[in-house]
Amino acid sequence: MSLLIVDDDKPFQQRLARAMEKRGFLTETADGVQDAAIKISRAAPAYAIVDMRLEDGNGLDVIEKIRQKRPDARAIVLTGYGNIATAVTAVKLGAIDYLAKPADPDDIVAALARKPEDKAQPPENPMSADRVRWEHIQRVYELCDRNVSETARRLNMHRRTLQRILAKRAPR
Repeated sequence: MSLLIVDDDKPFQQRLARAMEKRGFLTETADGVQDAAIKISRAAPAYAIVDMRLEDGNGLDVIEKIRQKRPDARAIVLTGYGNIATAVTAVKLGAIDYLAKPADPDDIVAALARKPEDKAQPPENPMSADRVRWEHIQRVYELCDRNVSETARRLNMHRRTLQRILAKRAPR
């Protein structure tokens, strides 16, 4: 039950590693793509939990390396910035699930243990469509270095409309 946790958020990584060890996994951690590649080349894990956005690259690269070394490995992707295109790519590269951060350790164990033919249970409290939209706007805003005009252009939205949205609190 070897498990590799790849996340550049050290406190989250350490909490998750302790939680997974309590659930019977032999955990090893990596801070990024390069660190993970070294550990995978030494011994590919049976399970992996990989953050999508890492300081030195993309978590999908880690999923791909694990799949090349150990095709039967079961890996899930965690992310704070979920979108459908990335989820589809993660699954095509071999991830078995795609969870939003911060994910509950029990949900992670359930995802790792789920058989391929079993469908995931719908979330108890899914994000509303307004919240998903708000999260997407916030992500693009951050990627544009908090430049309102550039963000509005990329979202095909009027700048004043975007300013009003950014001034409001996040929907629930």
